[in-house]
Amino acid sequence: MLRRRGRVLIQMLSTPSAATTSPLHRPISAAARPQLHARSCILSSPRRLLSGISPTTGFAVEEYLVGTCGLTRPQALKASPKLAHLRSAANPDAVLAFLAGLGLSGADVAAVIARDPKFLCAGVDKGLSPIVAGLSGLGLSHSEIARLLLQSPNNFRSRSIVPKLQYYLRLFGSSERLLRAINFNTALLAYKSKVELNVAFLRQCGFGDCDMAKLCSSIPRMVTTDLERVQRMVALTEALGVPRGSGMFRHALSAVAFRDEKQIAAKVDHLKKTLGWSDAEVGIALPKAPFLLAKSSESLQHSSEFLMSEVGLEPAYIAQRPVILCYSLEGRMKPRYYVVKFLKENGLLKHDPSYYTVFKETEKYFVGKFIYPHKEAAPHLAEDYAASCGGEVPTRFKFT
Repeated sequence: MLRRRGRVLIQMLSTPSAATTSPLHRPISAAARPQLHARSCILSSPRRLLSGISPTTGFAVEEYLVGTCGLTRPQALKASPKLAHLRSAANPDAVLAFLAGLGLSGADVAAVIARDPKFLCAGVDKGLSPIVAGLSGLGLSHSEIARLLLQSPNNFRSRSIVPKLQYYLRLFGSSERLLRAINFNTALLAYKSKVELNVAFLRQCGFGDCDMAKLCSSIPRMVTTDLERVQRMVALTEALGVPRGSGMFRHALSAVAFRDEKQIAAKVDHLKKTLGWSDAEVGIALPKAPFLLAKSSESLQHSSEFLMSEVGLEPAYIAQRPVILCYSLEGRMKPRYYVVKFLKENGLLKHDPSYYTVFKETEKYFVGKFIYPHKEAAPHLAEDYAASCGGEVPTRFKFT
């Protein structure tokens, strides 16, 4: 029986297949040694040949995965049981040609097959090609379609992906936002009904299209979690004093997302201790800058020490203007403070500016207000400011 099977296999493997002649197949072989090399390896080891062959079909699945698809041996061993029903390389070869046509590299193809071995069983003419046509009709480019496939191959081979993408493109506002979100949370492609429930609830909370797109892009897993959990997040947001429909509601919801009451309470206690705020001052600050809850304790500590000890701002002043705690300390506040202090010490400012204005205004405004007007009296000021923005402290900015 063993000899007869060996003769049949030798006769089968000596017949050229489409995989060795297809011009689309060659570029996606992992080491430019496609099926021909795999067959020579198989024929040189009859014992291994029989162990790598499906006992019912006679197709060397494991060797095909290694020699043609570029999988490692452990990957092929893991994947081959899912493909034991394959009788020939005909459909896998067609799938590989399809992937090559989308521009996937050999490494990309190996990643797709290792992640979803059954992708080799997908029909090309009646399955994959119509899906690509549908996605193209939604405005996705071939490179974007390939990116989507790499992110979730098992969801890609389902025809429902086209109506799902149609819905999500409207929700996210752009293909780039959507693909970035899917990269972080492929559950978007699996739980559309759950997403629809969460989106409907958030719209009841006052979210318009723009805010919804920004929220989904920044925290994509929020819309795939349970509705009850989203409702708890909204309740926590309102408990901070930020009402639904307000301009800060999205920021506040993002700040409390996936935090519980104890974590938020601990963060509030840290703000009170670090800045010396009362409960009333916390109640003033958080509705204006709820994203303080997302700042690290170390960052808050450094910013508060600089603003109170060096700049001389009072805790009550900061509580009324809490957004200044969120600006970059090294890249924004310190360099601007040094410029203003230099101008004051050299008598180049007629009035003391508001440090809140100094820190919050755009770069263009700051340079136009505090640097350009003094280029003759202080010709090195622009150079020193640029150096301080890069992390240096120029000699002229070292005050005694």
